[in-house]
Amino acid sequence: MSTVPETHAIATPSRIPRFGLWLFLLSESMIFAALLSARFALQGTYRPAELNQSLGLAITLILLTSSFTANRAEVAIAHGKTSMFLRNLLATILLGVLFLVGVVVLEWPEAMHFAPPSSGYGTVFFTMTGMHAAHVLSGVLILSLIYRLGRRGAFGPGRLWGVEGAVKYWHFVDIVWVFFYPALYLVR
Repeated sequence: MSTVPETHAIATPSRIPRFGLWLFLLSESMIFAALLSARFALQGTYRPAELNQSLGLAITLILLTSSFTANRAEVAIAHGKTSMFLRNLLATILLGVLFLVGVVVLEWPEAMHFAPPSSGYGTVFFTMTGMHAAHVLSGVLILSLIYRLGRRGAFGPGRLWGVEGAVKYWHFVDIVWVFFYPALYLVR
């Protein structure tokens, strides 16, 4: 009977969750790629002139800033700086909520006037922003759970997987918006 040394093991316990997360993000990428391609297949480069460019840019900057604070939170906890971790994670959560308010509370009612969901562009706009908003909401909920666990001391140097996974998901959601924003607000 031979045993394989752990250094040669194909799937160590620490690699399995990371591999699973990457598979999940890959599958989610396919959904967002389909939405992005549908935007151009259905509407070409059409964009209503009434679309609020300033609001689109503002919510984009909010989301990009949240990626910065998420990264700072992850780095802080990796170095054992719990209070800095919690501050930055809370800032990320608040920025995510602010993004959602910008899209759902401000942008959607305004867009209903010139691109209702029954119109071609409205269908594309509300589907893409709605799917993205659902992912932002789930990210906010995950980060809130991580924040709660972090307040209880669940994370620190060597105990990072929950933070790492949540932050990777958050960055993924931000990257999706980097593609959605120009497709919805800038292409003409």
